[in-house]
Amino acid sequence: MKFDVNNKPKGLRRLVLANENSLKAFRWLYKNEAAFRQELLLLLLLTPITFLFDITRLEQVTLIISLLFILFTEIINTAIEAVVDRIGLEIHPLSGLAKDLGSAAVFVSLVIASLTWLAILVF
Repeated sequence: MKFDVNNKPKGLRRLVLANENSLKAFRWLYKNEAAFRQELLLLLLLTPITFLFDITRLEQVTLIISLLFILFTEIINTAIEAVVDRIGLEIHPLSGLAKDLGSAAVFVSLVIASLTWLAILVF
């Protein structure tokens, strides 16, 4: 099937299809990616905890955004892995590098979240 750039959905139909595709992606991630499930659990456990601290709403939102950023980065990392695997399953240095860079991005997002939580709640 060839993609027709001139025949793309528009308006409300485009929004509905985009949401359906996003939900399909979330279901796939939850079913197939253990790291995504762990990071989602972290978000679901820590978000309610933000209501227990004596912090401003901006600080609370910042804490939650830092957790969402981890999920965002994991999704991008998984997309990179899917594209690399689609191109070919043979071992190639650039394929390994792409996957390692995606993993490094997830690590950096975890560091950012950790530092954000420390800065707001400890310092």
